[in-house]
Amino acid sequence: MSLMTELPKYWMDGAVRALDGRRRGLSDHYPLSEDPPGITPYDVVFESGKVRLRHYAAQGKAHATPLIFVYALIKRPFILDLFPGRSVMANLTRQGFDVYMVEWIPPARADSWRGFDAYVNGDLDDTVRAVQSLTGVPKINLFGYCFGGLLTVLYAALHPENLKNLVTLTTPFDTAVEGNPLFNLESRFSGQTVDLVTSVYGNCPAWFIRGLFTATAIVHHALDKYVALYRNKEKQDYVEFFDLFEQWMASDVPLAGRIFREVTRDIFQKNLLKKGEFNVGGERVDLGNIVCPLLNAIGEFDDVVFPASSLPLIDFVGSEDKRNLTFPAGHVGMIVSGGAQKQFWPQVGAWLAARD
Repeated sequence: MSLMTELPKYWMDGAVRALDGRRRGLSDHYPLSEDPPGITPYDVVFESGKVRLRHYAAQGKAHATPLIFVYALIKRPFILDLFPGRSVMANLTRQGFDVYMVEWIPPARADSWRGFDAYVNGDLDDTVRAVQSLTGVPKINLFGYCFGGLLTVLYAALHPENLKNLVTLTTPFDTAVEGNPLFNLESRFSGQTVDLVTSVYGNCPAWFIRGLFTATAIVHHALDKYVALYRNKEKQDYVEFFDLFEQWMASDVPLAGRIFREVTRDIFQKNLLKKGEFNVGGERVDLGNIVCPLLNAIGEFDDVVFPASSLPLIDFVGSEDKRNLTFPAGHVGMIVSGGAQKQFWPQVGAWLAARD
């Protein structure tokens, strides 16, 4: 099956336009300066490889265990601190958590060699060791959102000695669940398609990633959000919030070529992580090695990572203290909705505080 027959025509039109990236060195850089300013102050305390570490200091007395928040690789992280009353960083620091947020630096073409080994055993392990050194605390709390949740699961299995507690949010685990548009589309990519994308661009370009998510939720992206804007246009600050949210929706960044191949073939198509056959850096990922307390949080209405994909995770880890926490929100609503800010995040904080 060729690339042309696998992808919709409107998506291929975007692919043709994006070929001018070849004349710009095929690096597909993201303009970091265009990120809107957040509402919570932070300091950059560490930088190495393709990771920049932000420290959001706890308000008031801090809990003993620092929290490392691992964001996804495919978008900018300003959604986490977007707007007053909609900020995860503000919420967690108000609850007394010292938060160290992993900001992934978008890869250039020269970074196309980077796979799970580089991100998990390299950057993420360096980040954990940096926080251990900065705080003097031997075991940390690790939190992963979406693709970041996948990275934290891999890290927890490969480096269990460094973790006190693990929280995963909307994390893809079982990729063989039926009916998920994103998983189904990923499973259709032939090896030739994946090789073609990475051979031309080095990495998986940002436009390709955005097209992937748009193609799986056309009605939502093209119509639903504008209906919501019209209905809420008289509400105070809604239009400003909508504009910021739209900036985030357009903030896709490239995905390093090797990790794009690995996640497409080994995770989405072969489901190797669930089968216990996935390897990182030559070592098999044994989820039974995860023995720290695990809170696996799921959006009940998540149409990006179906609940059925995330729920089985707790059955495969070795932890005795483990639970699924389902909340009535969608994939992004778990981050920015008013209900999640008032009810879900306090539950996460209470769970961590009880195990501090």
